[in-house]
Amino acid sequence: MVEHPDFYIVDKPPLWLTHPVRSRFEVPDVLTFLQRHTADNEVAPPHRLDRETSGAQVFSRDKDSARRFFILFKEHLVTKTYLALVHGVPSWETYTLDAPLGEMGLSAGNRVLVRQGVVPGGKPAFTEFRVLGRRQDATGQPFALIEARPRTGRLHQIRAHLSHLGLPMVGDKLYGRNPQAFLDFLEYGPTPELTARMLLPRQALHAASLAFPWAGGQVRAEVPLASDLQAFWDGLTEG
Repeated sequence: MVEHPDFYIVDKPPLWLTHPVRSRFEVPDVLTFLQRHTADNEVAPPHRLDRETSGAQVFSRDKDSARRFFILFKEHLVTKTYLALVHGVPSWETYTLDAPLGEMGLSAGNRVLVRQGVVPGGKPAFTEFRVLGRRQDATGQPFALIEARPRTGRLHQIRAHLSHLGLPMVGDKLYGRNPQAFLDFLEYGPTPELTARMLLPRQALHAASLAFPWAGGQVRAEVPLASDLQAFWDGLTEG
């Protein structure tokens, strides 16, 4: 954890929430952890990461820094870089996707209302992608390690854009290769069978770095790829 007089930057573990929510299950969250282990009563998250996403996350320490972060995020002055493990291998090395995102709506092919997709009239969404590596498993199934830099902040932007490109994220129950996976997760929870089907117990998305201007300088924090994702990648061979 990086401790600054105005903020904390933490390495959020996978399967932790950003802040507490009502749930049938007891799930750890970063905000409660910070409140219990620091003297800052006003600590707050100016942005959030999905429960399954790991990596760099910033928390303001008082109301003044919270207001400053609100402006930085509103004006798109915070640069975020992610790493994702995906099924398949792209033909390109770098690619910028300009494709509007919105709710796909319920249909025979989509039974989850929250799922986002490239739709006419959606909100503008831009993501820059770069291939960092290509590998395969013992059966010859291809995988890639991809760096993603979202230039807009749409819901599930990286996951939905990768799915649109035909490169679904490993372990992604909502945008992955198995459309039934998310419904099975809601009904039965994270069963061993579901984990085996998805190859990982969570989506393979990691917030690798954060950068933003602060007090006349530039703050940058980098977090190595989470150990579970690194182990998956290390278990593959060069294609």
